[in-house]
Amino acid sequence: MNNAQHIHILGICGTFMGGVALLARELGFTVSGADAGVYPPMSSQLEAQGIHLTEGYSVDYFKTNSPDIVVIGNAMSRGNESVEYVLDRQIAYCSGPEFVANHILKKRWVLAVAGTHGKTTTSSMLSWILEYAKLNPGFLIGGIPQNFGVSARLGSEPFFVIEADEYDTAFFDKRSKFVHYSPRTLVLNNLEFDHADIFNNIDDIKKQFHHLMRILPASGKVISFKDDDNLNDVLAMGCWSESEGIDYGDQLGWWVKLNKTDGSNFDVGYRQQSFGTVSWTLIGEHNVNNAIAAIAAARHAGVAPKYAIDALGEYINTKRRLEVRGTVKGITVYDDFAHHPTAIRLTLEGLRNKVGEEKIFAILEPRSNTMKMGVHKDSLADSLQRADHILLFQSSDILWDVDVYMDSLAGKVSVYKSTDDIISTILAQAASGDHILIMSNGGFENIHQRLLDTLQAGLEVGS
Repeated sequence: MNNAQHIHILGICGTFMGGVALLARELGFTVSGADAGVYPPMSSQLEAQGIHLTEGYSVDYFKTNSPDIVVIGNAMSRGNESVEYVLDRQIAYCSGPEFVANHILKKRWVLAVAGTHGKTTTSSMLSWILEYAKLNPGFLIGGIPQNFGVSARLGSEPFFVIEADEYDTAFFDKRSKFVHYSPRTLVLNNLEFDHADIFNNIDDIKKQFHHLMRILPASGKVISFKDDDNLNDVLAMGCWSESEGIDYGDQLGWWVKLNKTDGSNFDVGYRQQSFGTVSWTLIGEHNVNNAIAAIAAARHAGVAPKYAIDALGEYINTKRRLEVRGTVKGITVYDDFAHHPTAIRLTLEGLRNKVGEEKIFAILEPRSNTMKMGVHKDSLADSLQRADHILLFQSSDILWDVDVYMDSLAGKVSVYKSTDDIISTILAQAASGDHILIMSNGGFENIHQRLLDTLQAGLEVGS
């Protein structure tokens, strides 16, 4: 395929596919795409790059355009109008991971970050460390690192950082995305059960991680957290590469010593050697974990930990990771991607350590397929304990009764079926000095900006 060809991406506003679009354009392809339920930040990023977006999947686009190849996102399924058109007309197609593997990764030193939580943040940190070291890395990340302003770029050879997702590749390729990437450096942050729509149990996910381990070269390196039993099970299934463990205390591998309980200042070392102190604007134990993994991965690529520590001092967190969307009348509104009980708990713990006794309103949209199915309903209430007030949004496609599983939060939790009602409640109850944490892995009806606008106006919703 030559670089003058036209690719059309179905599901282009997904965090991964939007990055594929940017990379394809940088390679010289003409790029267009379609999606439904388009929302920022990905839609804004694509439009800023001059990539044409079509709302919805009507085949009308194909009647006036003739792409050379269609890249099909993993949210697309049989029965989709455009998918059926592509198959019927025998238009060339591939998956996003296949496109990236064939056109970008073949000659690169791939640094892949895998795990249930922290992939986006760790990938962003690692990319920034390599950039700070003047290595001009390429990257493809499922979010927008604010040090770069884009979610993907080609960069220079050899280094390429990629967020390695275990979700399946496409309707025609049920392997995990990450088996396409052939990494040389692999970070395994953690492993819990998730994606219940495609995996039956944790053992199914471990098998996919084992498949990833099998393609890591002997000259490669795997970096993992020693206190994660599921990751240890994966390593026990077979590891043919050098491995480095991360542990907070035993000094047999990478270690961390917290100087502040909120995670804003900590020492980093490997075995008996101390490399220095990270002092930054981020908070939370989960971000400390992400940082040490990024430092270790960068070291494998030749970046001295001292440079990595300095780089993290200038790191700006990825959008939608405890991102401050605005402060109005002393009330701070945050946007966070958390949609798994562990991520929800860690985000709230980090915010609580930062704000002390100040009041936290936690607004949650259980939006992922796993959440909607109720797989984590028994652990959700416990993950929300650090909030003072909890406002849960129950959409019509949630398959379980949220109220029933919130007994342990009695007195501080309410369930809503309208975002307008949530905004009205915040307007009536929040005061200067309070913190509003909004958690969703989707657009959530633009509730963040609507809430800020309403607080600014001081008006009832709809008035």
